[in-house]
This record gives sequence, C-alpha cells and structure tokens, in this order.
Amino acid sequence: MRSGSDMIEIPVTTYTRAIGIFLVFTIVGGAFGEVYVPSQIIASDAATTAAQLRASDGLFRIGFAAYLVEAFSDVVLAWLFYVILRPVNRNLALLSAFFGIVSMTLFAVTEMFYFSAPMFLSGKKYLSAFSPDQLDAFATLFLSLYGGLSGLFMLFYGSGWILRGWLTFKSTYLPRFLGAIMILAGLGFVTKNVMKVLAPSYSFDLLLAPMLLNAVAVAGWMLVRGVDREKWNAATA
Repeated sequence: MRSGSDMIEIPVTTYTRAIGIFLVFTIVGGAFGEVYVPSQIIASDAATTAAQLRASDGLFRIGFAAYLVEAFSDVVLAWLFYVILRPVNRNLALLSAFFGIVSMTLFAVTEMFYFSAPMFLSGKKYLSAFSPDQLDAFATLFLSLYGGLSGLFMLFYGSGWILRGWLTFKSTYLPRFLGAIMILAGLGFVTKNVMKVLAPSYSFDLLLAPMLLNAVAVAGWMLVRGVDREKWNAATA
C-alpha cells in the first residue's frame, strides 16, 4: 500500500497480520500482568498482602514486564488500526488512535502505584521511621490505589474501540460482524466506567467480558483472513 509520500510500499496483509500478532500480545500480557499476578499477591489484609509481595518479587516483576509488553502493543495497535481504517474516515481513525494512546497513558499512571508498592518493603534506611505494620499498610495502599484508579479511565479505551468498530462496520473490506463486536466491547468498558463513577454497586466486571471475545475474534480474523483485497484496493484507489 502506498499512501502520500511513503517511500516503501507495504502490503496490507503485513498490517493486518501485525494487528493479529499484537492483539495476541495484549491478551497474554493483560491476562498475566493485570489479572493473574495481582490475584496471587493482593489479599484481604495488609499483612498477608505484604508477605506475598515479599515472597513473590520475581513473579511481581515478570508480571509488570508482561504489562509493559501489553502497553507497547497498545501503542502500536493504535497506529495499525489508524492505517487500516483511515480509508473509511481519516479524521475518525485518527481520533480512535488518540483515544487508544490516551487510555494507555492514563493506565500507565496507575501502574506506577502498582510498581511502587514493593518500595515500602525494601528495608531502605529512610523507611526506618515507620513501623513494619505501617510499611505493610503503605504497600497495600499503593496496590489498592492501582486497583481503584485503573477503572476510572476505561471510557477512553472503550471509546477508541467504539470508533474502530463503527469504521470497521462502515468499511467494505472488513466484515460488519467484526465491527459490531468491537462496538459491543467498547460499550462494555464505557458503561463500566460510567457505573464506577455514578453507581459503583452496578459496575460489574462482567461488562468487560465482551472485550476478550473482541480481541480473540479480531486477532483470529486478521491473522487468517485480513481485508478483502479487491475492496481494499478500491477503497484506497
């Protein structure tokens, strides 16, 4: 595909397969770094959480590395989807990319709290003014801040997927059912964010479930089928 002043012609299949590959990275990185590892460390009380954090330093760091892979993939995906969807509407495709990058950046801020938690258990001299119980509480507090704040910015992530879904639905070179799944997944994130702010008791994690279906469906389609080449060529002519 040649666009504007691009000097190297890159087949569209390269972009679609890259989308599939990086979506797999986000699925694996997110499941391991954001779900599995925290579930092995965070407990209902500060003492247990601190003890598990001390005993799982290697797992904790591998989990954060998995998150970094996911974050890197999200940035690349924001650009890849822009490339694939700009023939439908360049401005909306660019807006979806902005939403994707903003959501990743805001989530990265909350991850700073997560990664900072072990600092309170490091035994550094400047922490000697605090009792062991206080340090355990600080570590647990930072993990709790990560868990509580990370859900406050799902609106941006969901909005990005809603736009991608609409553009996919309107395109002629990608299947409409894929666009519908993207929109449903994005609406789940937006709804959970709104409920978390306005009605926390109704902010169910089940609202996020369509995103897993979306990621698997889009990754599978991009890796196996990709775009309809004839219609893609017509759209980009």
